[in-house]
Amino acid sequence: MANKIPRVPVREQDPLVRAHNFEEVCYGYNAEEAMLEATRCLHCKNPRCVSACPVGIKIPDFISHIVTGDFAAAAAVIAEDSSLPAVCGRVCPQETQCEGSCILGVKGEPVAIGKLERFVADTMHEAPAADTTPKAPAKGAVKVAVIGSGPAGLACASDLAKWGYDVTIFEALHKAGGVLEYGIPEFRLPKEKVLKHEIDAVRALGVKIETNVIIGRTITIDELMDNEGFKAVFVGTGAGLPKFMGIPGENLCGVFSANEFLTRNNLMKAFREDYLTPIHAGKKVCVVGGGNVAMDAARTALRLGADTTIVYRRTEVELPARREEVHHAKQEGIHFAMLTNPVEILGDEKGWVRALKCIRMELGEPDESGRRSPVPIEGSEFEIPTETVIMALGTSPNPLIAKTTDGLDTNRRGCLVADEAGATTRAGIFAGGDAVTGAATVILAMGAGRTAAAAIHKYLQGE
Repeated sequence: MANKIPRVPVREQDPLVRAHNFEEVCYGYNAEEAMLEATRCLHCKNPRCVSACPVGIKIPDFISHIVTGDFAAAAAVIAEDSSLPAVCGRVCPQETQCEGSCILGVKGEPVAIGKLERFVADTMHEAPAADTTPKAPAKGAVKVAVIGSGPAGLACASDLAKWGYDVTIFEALHKAGGVLEYGIPEFRLPKEKVLKHEIDAVRALGVKIETNVIIGRTITIDELMDNEGFKAVFVGTGAGLPKFMGIPGENLCGVFSANEFLTRNNLMKAFREDYLTPIHAGKKVCVVGGGNVAMDAARTALRLGADTTIVYRRTEVELPARREEVHHAKQEGIHFAMLTNPVEILGDEKGWVRALKCIRMELGEPDESGRRSPVPIEGSEFEIPTETVIMALGTSPNPLIAKTTDGLDTNRRGCLVADEAGATTRAGIFAGGDAVTGAATVILAMGAGRTAAAAIHKYLQGE
């Protein structure tokens, strides 16, 4: 029986070694390991893994090709629904999506779907390249603008290009990739080896990418549509506006948003000696928050030489970060101060952080989301000595596009209002991903990008 085979473990860099470098932590499967793991799939008649995948990858189909060693066929199945398989195989929260729905997971370990997807993508990267001369869209093809080159924009652009549209992505930063480039560290997502390859594959479909273009400053959406001939626009600008706690001391030197800290390190390569990008970690760092971004910031600070503590107001059970990220952080020696909430950041006479003043918490009744609310324990304040405080409390969308585009409604959280298909309150303008939902996952943003692409196609066909 296939399900009697234990899940094939994946090889990783030694924690004591990797805590001091930015090389990828996980080595992935080789062909033999992947083929063995693939034999565990039961090929269910109604595969719950597929319905749990936000982009609907035909998971049993691609896995069946791995079993026979036909990796190109497996890649072709994935490519029908995903333009970023090597990225998703590395950063998706599989435990709450495809693998969380795998029937084998009921009594044992689910099939390692994410690791198998990564294996297929990486194998095809190394295969002799097919002809990837960019397919220029047909003369007179309808022009569509995609704002933002993150996962939502890349997924939307890929589908539209495959349907023959003339697609241009406009990116505000100097490199394409959005949060994949500036937010996720090198040790989880290698930029040259993985991300650049997947963005090049999107370009090979005929998609043009223009960097250093800030829509709402360099040019407005109205100018794109009225003067440049774009018939539809997709807004996939993500959520890059950091949130803070509003506690005393947040203006001290040594307080950063995770967004700034990670951008300096990832996009601006502060971790490399041949780059002069300034970054401050010091000997002790506290990261406030419990999501994937908090884990990324903490593991980055550790690699920059800091003794690092994650400060989180609930227990480990409620940590929203991927289990694998929490496991890796612990292995690497990061401390966790649970049921702990900052109340003030304390500074020295020169205006630099010297400690984080916290209060101990206990879990009370569940809130609207069903998670138990943390309640402060009176009189339990204490200090954690630190030189740097990194706030990883989530992000909200940048208000620039809504402010410079008439008829685009936003909700009270500053997110663009869009229906299930991605249509905004203004005809011809669609939106998806974090710009609509607030900060979420890469794969959900990709799903929203694909949904919007289908809606744009219908809109442009007059349906």
